[in-house]
Amino acid sequence: MMGASPLGSALFTDLYQLTMLQGYHEAGLHTQTAIFDLYFRRAPFQGGYAVWAGLDPALSALEGLRFTDRDLAYLEGTGLFRPAFLSALREWRFTGQVTAFPEGRVVFPHEPLLTVRGPLWEAQLIETALLNVLNFQTLIATKAARLVSAAQASPHGGEVVEFGARRAQGPDGALGATRAAVIGGATGTSNVEAAARYGLRATGTHAHAWVEAFPTELDAFRAYARLYPDATTLLLDTFDTLRSGLPNALTVARELRGAGHELRGVRLDSGDLAYLSAQVRAALDGAGFPDVQIVASNDLSEFVIESVIKGGGRVDVYGVGTQLATGGGEGGGALGGVFKLVALNGEGRMKLTGDPTKASVPGDKRVWRAYTGQGGLVMDVITGLHDAAPQPGERVSDPTNPLGSRRVPAGLTWVDPRVVVMDGGVRRQPPEPLTDLQSRARADIAALPEGTRRLLNPHRYHVSLGAPLQARRDTLIARLRDRHGL
Repeated sequence: MMGASPLGSALFTDLYQLTMLQGYHEAGLHTQTAIFDLYFRRAPFQGGYAVWAGLDPALSALEGLRFTDRDLAYLEGTGLFRPAFLSALREWRFTGQVTAFPEGRVVFPHEPLLTVRGPLWEAQLIETALLNVLNFQTLIATKAARLVSAAQASPHGGEVVEFGARRAQGPDGALGATRAAVIGGATGTSNVEAAARYGLRATGTHAHAWVEAFPTELDAFRAYARLYPDATTLLLDTFDTLRSGLPNALTVARELRGAGHELRGVRLDSGDLAYLSAQVRAALDGAGFPDVQIVASNDLSEFVIESVIKGGGRVDVYGVGTQLATGGGEGGGALGGVFKLVALNGEGRMKLTGDPTKASVPGDKRVWRAYTGQGGLVMDVITGLHDAAPQPGERVSDPTNPLGSRRVPAGLTWVDPRVVVMDGGVRRQPPEPLTDLQSRARADIAALPEGTRRLLNPHRYHVSLGAPLQARRDTLIARLRDRHGL
């Protein structure tokens, strides 16, 4: 886990989890086998997909979760909890099973991304911690993927690095954001602790304060180049990008080359990035420095990047801070993942609610993912755990609208992408390198239909319920309505 992060503390939960646990214990329900599904209802950023992230830190937290003497003393001091319950908590451990998509997979609304199976009081307690880390890191990984998609639309290519530590939600938020950003495709970070922790490339230039601290801009550039002759990127806009910063950077570039070194890059942090980057690229190329990279920053988003490229900009690296590390921007801010009880002692459970889009899908399930012969993603179908894979011609239903259905096409290859990642409270596999997770995300995004990858008004990727599961859901809905006089 992340150093001293509270995620590994048994008290990192909402109070009602603990009050419910005491109630389950008092009623003798706490050992009943429960199944909970974690899923979200809408893709973030009004997009067509999400990139699943945060599983490794979540599993690490579950493995070590304990109620310490300090925890129990605090709970006793609240006056809410009885001695027998507190004594039982001393022996509480997570012993359940977790089935989930591997990190880096693209995922979609309404499908169970993670399923917890175990004693009711174990599965219930971990809801808050799981949602905390998985919602946030999936949000950030998705944002990074959108930024990378925008950057790589340039005919000249482009990469994204994470510059967001100063705007992130606290130290743990900054570290988690860096990890997730890399899964989504970022190639480096300005956060040195994150780089050291995750084995990443630390990247950065200098601030305007460096230039202001010297008598002239040229003095500042020369001093930086003397210190870092093989790793110099110069910030051009402290006074005037084209009339001051660029000429001084060219002077230093020539001096470095004369001493057997090369200027690595220049950074633009204000103004019309499309126009300025095109002008800077032309000047660098004309002066014989085609390999000097142009880095852009200044409150970038995927839509700003898209506009820079459409405007003829020539940026090589986009340093994205606030919107990446916070998941900001239109349709961002938070991922609305939820954690719902779907079975207890082998019987389906579901939330009906007055909003059909919030009705849950009962029972133990699996997700089937369909590929074309060329490896393209087509659709996902949710079935019961023991139901057969979808068959050509089978009618499958929209989870939010039972009247909306479609036929399963022929010629598809079906796989179950989820795996058991924890059993008996113990992880089944060691953590994967972030580079592997990034590669998985890149491959999955490339396999999406082009319309689903679109930044604005994407096509909806179809997630459906298999016919037997829909029938069981309809039966349970009728039974619940009858039982409650609805």
